[in-house]
Amino acid sequence: MRFLFLLVVLGVMAAGAALWAQANWDAPGPQAPWGEETVILVAPHSRAHDIAQLLEQKGVIRSGLLFEADLRLRGLASKMKAGEFAIPSRASLSAIATILVEGRSIQHKLTAAEGLTSDMIWKLVQKHPVLTGDAGPVPEEGSLLPETYLFTRGETRAHLLAKMARARDAFLAEKWASRAPGLPLASQREALILASIVEKETSLPRERRHIAAIFVNRLKIGMRLQTDPTIIYDLTKGYPLGRGIRASELAAATPYNTYVIAGLPPGPICNPGKDSIAAVLNPEANGDLYFVATGHGGHAFAATIAEQARNVAAYRAFERRNQASEIQPESRQVEVNDRLENPPISIPDAMAPKLPALPKKRVRRHR
Repeated sequence: MRFLFLLVVLGVMAAGAALWAQANWDAPGPQAPWGEETVILVAPHSRAHDIAQLLEQKGVIRSGLLFEADLRLRGLASKMKAGEFAIPSRASLSAIATILVEGRSIQHKLTAAEGLTSDMIWKLVQKHPVLTGDAGPVPEEGSLLPETYLFTRGETRAHLLAKMARARDAFLAEKWASRAPGLPLASQREALILASIVEKETSLPRERRHIAAIFVNRLKIGMRLQTDPTIIYDLTKGYPLGRGIRASELAAATPYNTYVIAGLPPGPICNPGKDSIAAVLNPEANGDLYFVATGHGGHAFAATIAEQARNVAAYRAFERRNQASEIQPESRQVEVNDRLENPPISIPDAMAPKLPALPKKRVRRHR
């Protein structure tokens, strides 16, 4: 009888201990010392004992020994992951173990905006405090895909740049495979060059396919692209010029001066985003050859010089109304002259009408 009684007592104690252990496993933990969470960094190859002691030192759990014992009893001790983790305030031992076993590391991010040059993106990567290692050489212009990239602490700078390059290669190849027929683009690289120009000409998604169509139409008939961002890139490698483009710079026979050269410049002038790449490879179907800022955000489009002249006149009227406040249209970054442009080839309505003389002030060029 005594033996049976002892077994019953031991059984009750064991059941009580199990119930207590489970309750302790699921019970809310301590309040975070600061804020709503506590960030811990678990080094690679850390033992369960080391992790438990770290959690206790950070005030995340009350007893490292009890947590370690629970991990071993549940077969979790060898499944802890390394990384940077955010432990919520008052998280239970169960919740903490789940975070560490599943490796729910904090996700950091870096945003490479559309239209940045490779040098600009390289500098963002180089300066990011969570990334490690050297970024290596500046990637080739246009070789990176602008996007928001997520990564965990310990990611190397070189690896993140390589990820951006792979993303660009994959997206460009995908869009090239489904491109519209009859484009005057012989290669993916030519598509990328044109996309970089479209990227710098407008920040409005609704305009990209329209402006892409205008440049495609110009290329098809041998018309010069005559786009200011290519000149700026030749002068500053994509950084703000800070002034208007000079007449001597417009006339200079440089590889990127699309007022002088025929066709595309020798390389991209920035890293175009997905929308600009897609726009160039599937442009809008239209017969337009010209565009000019409206002054209200966006552009007005025209198929003939006569239509362009009316749009230019409307823009000049807008400028005159706003001279006092010196409003700058947001779609362009440089101040330019009053030429209608693109007369080198013979097309219908190509004779540029005479326009009234402007006051002596810095104005914008109209394409």
